[in-house]
Amino acid sequence: MALPESARLEGPILQELLALGGEERLRALYDRLRAYFPHLEEQPDASARWRLLVQRAGSRLVKKGELQRHAGRWRLTERGRRRAEAERMFLEPLRVEPLRRAPSHAELQTMLVEIGRWLGKHAEREHDRYDVVWKDSSLSPRLSHVFEIQVRGKLESALAKLKHAYDTQRSKPVLVISDARDERRAREWLRPYLSGSFHEIGEVTVVLGAGDVERLHRALTSVRDVLCGILT
Repeated sequence: MALPESARLEGPILQELLALGGEERLRALYDRLRAYFPHLEEQPDASARWRLLVQRAGSRLVKKGELQRHAGRWRLTERGRRRAEAERMFLEPLRVEPLRRAPSHAELQTMLVEIGRWLGKHAEREHDRYDVVWKDSSLSPRLSHVFEIQVRGKLESALAKLKHAYDTQRSKPVLVISDARDERRAREWLRPYLSGSFHEIGEVTVVLGAGDVERLHRALTSVRDVLCGILT
């Protein structure tokens, strides 16, 4: 697929700068702008030609008084901001976020173990029959948290394990499901289960999506040294 004309990049450039507070490095804009043209094919020389097209579009915007460039950074002018705001409703739907591969069962286990350890817990995977468990210490007989990851397989099996942990040790049950956008929507999907055969854990079970685990892991990664210093 041929690359677009540079004029078609003007609007997306203004939209990205508006979304980023009015200013961004040109190097970062190259990748962000591709989201408006998901049909583009990867070609051996496409990267260099793509950068040239972006730069040409930037030059056109400078001539129109809608963009300023300095030391590798692009900044909206007041005129450019007005145009971006006026065109927002028409151009925003064109941006397509790249699809991300969902984390595997094993990857989610690893993240949950690391999260637990960063929070001062003794964390293990495949403990007894549970996917991941947290304990207050390695010597503690009680499992404080039990995680079951439902990527594939029977949901009833995962809930049965969580119920057993709650019944025997009052462990905090946490269900991780791969397609949950948020806890409220996940609970609506799980309502028939948590209000029926597994009603005992309906009010205490935490439901997380795989994306929730990823975000928590990413956030704690940035402060893990600080946490380790506090908790050890």
